[in-house]
Amino acid sequence: MIDVGTAAPDFSLEDHLGRTVTLEQFKGKHHVLLLLYPLDFTPT
Repeated sequence: MIDVGTAAPDFSLEDHLGRTVTLEQFKGKHHVLLLLYPLDFTPT
């Protein structure tokens, strides 16, 4: 478990346009919400 208030480690991923985005790019500029969900049409 991660404790509340623990800073997230920096990571990178591709956005919907194929551009690489890092968490560091948003530091101090925006709030970031990372949402994970199962693929559409899969049993949960």
